[in-house]
Amino acid sequence: MITVNIIGGLGNQMFQYALGYAISKENKVKLKLDKGGFDSYKLRSYELSLFSIEENSDLKPAYSFLLNQLNGKNNTPLIKIFRKILRWFLKFTKFYYQEKKEFVFDKDVFNCKIDTYFHGYWQNEKYFKKFRKELLEIFMLKNMHSKTIEYQQQIQKSEAVSLHIRRGDYVTDTYTNSVHGTCDVSYYKRAALEVLKNMKQAKFFIFSDDLEWAKSNLDFIDNKTFVRLGSDVPDHEEMYLMSKCKHNIIANSSFSWWGAWMNQNSRKIVIAPKKWLKSSKTNQSQIVPHDWIKI
Repeated sequence: MITVNIIGGLGNQMFQYALGYAISKENKVKLKLDKGGFDSYKLRSYELSLFSIEENSDLKPAYSFLLNQLNGKNNTPLIKIFRKILRWFLKFTKFYYQEKKEFVFDKDVFNCKIDTYFHGYWQNEKYFKKFRKELLEIFMLKNMHSKTIEYQQQIQKSEAVSLHIRRGDYVTDTYTNSVHGTCDVSYYKRAALEVLKNMKQAKFFIFSDDLEWAKSNLDFIDNKTFVRLGSDVPDHEEMYLMSKCKHNIIANSSFSWWGAWMNQNSRKIVIAPKKWLKSSKTNQSQIVPHDWIKI
């Protein structure tokens, strides 16, 4: 048995699950999901139940206490010191495996002993590309809202290009903004021009958590539709619509990364930002698959 920590938004949760799925299949062991972090993590909720995932989330009591301390959002100085000591201690145990470098593929994860706990984001398709067919089936929608069906019909009738703008907490939360930043208008202009070079009839479907900003800043695109599903429609249906477009322009967001990755058009063009994080110290070259265009 292996256990994978599940935390963050939908895109992050999918990366974590995909890593666990791949290891469990390679090593022929059961997979458990630790959702305990959501007890204190209030920015997002657990969303993998939206998919056809067989869930097994029971944890050993000893694990639960220790790992809930790591996942908590209480960031007082004393708690930060405690977490630092706890992570250092866990490095010397047999059951805990912390992601070594963000975005960088680590082949050693497949050599871990049974009963290992994996903690990290694992944002690299090399971990699970071998199981692409199975994961595409697992991440299929169980149900679909009528609004989603209407947009899907529009997408199927056109040379559809999804364009995703991620703002939300990337703008409003000071810490999140300091880590991620946002893709600026010049990025979207260059990306749109790259698409239009080869597809004069391209129709852009705009996805964003800030459509008002998008409407005010995308006047350089003529043929476009702003996708507005409403708060009653789960996020994964928006991701599904992105995947049904023929081509994709993504943000520095794991959410639109998955929308593009699940696009099954063999001739798709995917454009991604060259800079995924604000920091230049992190190796960001591996987050974007080699056959996507980086701008």
